[in-house]
Amino acid sequence: MSVHLLMSAGRGPRECAWALAELLRRLEGDAVRHEVTTRRAETVPGERPGTYRSVLVEISGAGAEAFAASWTGTLCWQAPSPYRTGIGRKNWYVTARPCEVDAPRTTFVEADVDVVACRTGGPGGQHRNKASTAVRATHRPSGIVVVVDTEREFGLNRGIAMRLLRQRLERRDEAAGRAVDVARWRIHDELVRGDPVRTERPEPSGRDQPRRKAVRRTGGD
Repeated sequence: MSVHLLMSAGRGPRECAWALAELLRRLEGDAVRHEVTTRRAETVPGERPGTYRSVLVEISGAGAEAFAASWTGTLCWQAPSPYRTGIGRKNWYVTARPCEVDAPRTTFVEADVDVVACRTGGPGGQHRNKASTAVRATHRPSGIVVVVDTEREFGLNRGIAMRLLRQRLERRDEAAGRAVDVARWRIHDELVRGDPVRTERPEPSGRDQPRRKAVRRTGGD
């Protein structure tokens, strides 16, 4: 299975875009250790080279959902700003949320439609009142129902009913697609600074790591 995780610097300063790039690399390294696969599906570059305002990460593998959950929420990159000297702030926040990429599309199949002939009242002449020329069509997967009695022939009303069902399903799918887009863009404004689920820091440089003592060998090698 696969999960999409949207990482966003929101409306934060350029340091947040830098922090996102650093956190992304940390996430990708963590994914290798957890034996899941990551792919940068979409990227929006930041103000500086190598930084990102947002990245959509596709996570695949048996443990994709649990791994994504471990990186979901507010993330903090703790390091001095690489752009502004003398600034005291060291915490730069990024948000990461699972999201839908595309709304599922409905495949219209006439076999999924129950068609029932019925009579309707009102004007239309003696033929319409006596014959069951109207159509009641129900699309079972969605529950959408249409009733058509505009024509005096059952076959014509059936064709109109099928066309109306297709149109209503297309409009429903379009609305669902817009809702997915709105939900994704809303993530950019949901960044909460503070109380991060993860705080990551740069790895210590070589000169900061303790030196190993040399071992003097004795003997006649």
